[in-house]
Amino acid sequence: MFKTIRYILNHPLSGKDPVKSVLRYFSWQLGYRINPYPILYPFIENSKLIVKKGMTGATGNIYVGLHDFEEMGFMLHLLRQDDLFADIGANIGSYTVLASNVAEAYTISFEPVPSTFKHLLDNIYINNIIHKVKCYNIGLGEKNSILKFSSSLDTVNHALTTEERDSNYVEVQIGILDDYCIEKTPLLLKMDVEGFEYNVLQGSKQTLKNPELKAIIIELNQSSKRYGIEDETIHQFLISFGFKPYLYGPFKRLLKEMQIFRPNGNTIYLRDIDFIRKRIESQRKIKVHSVEF
Repeated sequence: MFKTIRYILNHPLSGKDPVKSVLRYFSWQLGYRINPYPILYPFIENSKLIVKKGMTGATGNIYVGLHDFEEMGFMLHLLRQDDLFADIGANIGSYTVLASNVAEAYTISFEPVPSTFKHLLDNIYINNIIHKVKCYNIGLGEKNSILKFSSSLDTVNHALTTEERDSNYVEVQIGILDDYCIEKTPLLLKMDVEGFEYNVLQGSKQTLKNPELKAIIIELNQSSKRYGIEDETIHQFLISFGFKPYLYGPFKRLLKEMQIFRPNGNTIYLRDIDFIRKRIESQRKIKVHSVEF
């Protein structure tokens, strides 16, 4: 509990009124004990999320507004109505809902675990964005195959290695991203696949070569070691396609290139920086609770 409260108090969107953010935390903790059923939570602007106990990423949105503030803020400032966004490892669809409801972009979403995929579909339907989103109950990798996935770990479900044992595993169809980007290339990719990022990128080389892809949000937190890959290898792979890592400050809409690569979570990789700066500077303001950025 104290770790969560510290996270809430230190979150950029809690700065103006941290008391309200903490009250939202206690209200949720009390609420799901009284009512164990999923709730319909008013998300950003006109969007909504169906949230239930145990959805750690989604409940972060309840507490602070946007649990990945820098990355979600960047996405909302970048995307426009006719753009394509690819949500790889969509989970219940927080990014998908923001992209296609708030930013009004088109989205292709990939979620491998069937039970989580159902929650993703529910959030797409409740937001009335089915015409904007194509979603696939598959994983992505370097080749078409079938892999075993954990299914009871919420946001950290992942492809199981041969050494791992999980009695709740599910067998998942694996595709390659390039096959889903033939007609249109995404402007932005978000990739959160619990260490399987390098494998997904190996099946995305044609997409990475296409100059229409301008930005990638990718989770790098050493979990790739599970599959024998270092984050530095992923970093150098993206560099080879012309991408560079950046920090983003949503309040001032400032981009700053990272001179030293220090992976500690989500990292934003960009190319064609002049295009991106013009986009983010011209975007309308987004309101989260009582804060605009």
